[in-house]
Amino acid sequence: MNGLGKRPTPCGSHTDVSYIILMNQELSIKIIRELEKAPKQSQRALSKLCGVSLGSIHYCMNALVEKGYVKARNFKNAQNKLAYAYILTPSGINLKKELTLAFLRRKQAEYEALQKEIEALEEDLAR
Repeated sequence: MNGLGKRPTPCGSHTDVSYIILMNQELSIKIIRELEKAPKQSQRALSKLCGVSLGSIHYCMNALVEKGYVKARNFKNAQNKLAYAYILTPSGINLKKELTLAFLRRKQAEYEALQKEIEALEEDLAR
């Protein structure tokens, strides 16, 4: 992180941490939902569950931790290796609600637009 409160992105440009979460809303929601189910999941397991690269999970998780939505706690796993439990904070629970509501509204708007497009196509075929 540089002194301006920004972190380098994988592309080399600089982006505000809040922007990372905003631009990755769907991934952030998936991560938060999976962490609620099982906080001791590894980032590798999360990447498989979310269907994205390990680097994407790491990048988004760092942003969630940095903003205080998730806390990382150390523990020893079954192989006696150091691992992390990712705990959702109260602000993380609120973020989940906000992101879920925004995601739902966006998907409903997409659904309505798709319905209109289907109707228009059906009308074209009926001619």
